[in-house]
Amino acid sequence: MENFKKLFLRLLAVTGLIYVLLFVVFWFDLDGKLLFYKVEPMLKKHYDDMERKDPLDKLYSTDTPNYEYPKK
Repeated sequence: MENFKKLFLRLLAVTGLIYVLLFVVFWFDLDGKLLFYKVEPMLKKHYDDMERKDPLDKLYSTDTPNYEYPKK
C-alpha cells in the first residue's frame, strides 16, 4: 500500500509539472514564437532560393488539347 501511495504521488507530481509547463507555453505563446522566429525564416530561406519554371515561358495555343468524341 505504501508503494502505491508513493507511485500515485509521483505520478501526480509528474502530471502536475507537465500541466504547468504546457500552461506556460500556452500563456506566453511560445509555440507561435518558435514557429515565427525560428522555423519560418528557415523555410523562407529554403523555398525562396528554389529554382522555379516560368509559367509564362510556354506558348499558349488555342487548338490544344484536341479532343475527339466518338461518333454515334
